[in-house]
Amino acid sequence: MTHPARYSADDPYLARLREICLALPQALEKVSHGSPNFYTRKVFAVFGGVVKGNHSATVWSQSVLVLPDAAERTALLLDERFFDPAYLGPSGWVGLNFRAFGADETRVDWDEVRELVDASYRNTAPKRLVAELDAG
Repeated sequence: MTHPARYSADDPYLARLREICLALPQALEKVSHGSPNFYTRKVFAVFGGVVKGNHSATVWSQSVLVLPDAAERTALLLDERFFDPAYLGPSGWVGLNFRAFGADETRVDWDEVRELVDASYRNTAPKRLVAELDAG
């Protein structure tokens, strides 16, 4: 059964996130469970999220889910812009809600997003791709 799309193809937050993710070595995009997922062998970023017990809310639909370094997860979740996403949260993932910056995508700290995506990529990509990233 196909999941309904949980995003708009022309979303400006998705466009910026896509630029960041697809600039990484051998990164690809696929739609899974109704959301854009960015991956190499494993997923390293997801656009849009939900929280446990509230799957129909759109509050987190414009967010990025990433796998940060384990030592940083607790500190990130203390920041009100971050949330513990359903399904991926128990595996160490966090969500950054783009709407927490306000209604304008230009107010998002895209350097911070780039750093979070970079860490998630490094935590999920094969070693040879991380080496390629470091060499590039």
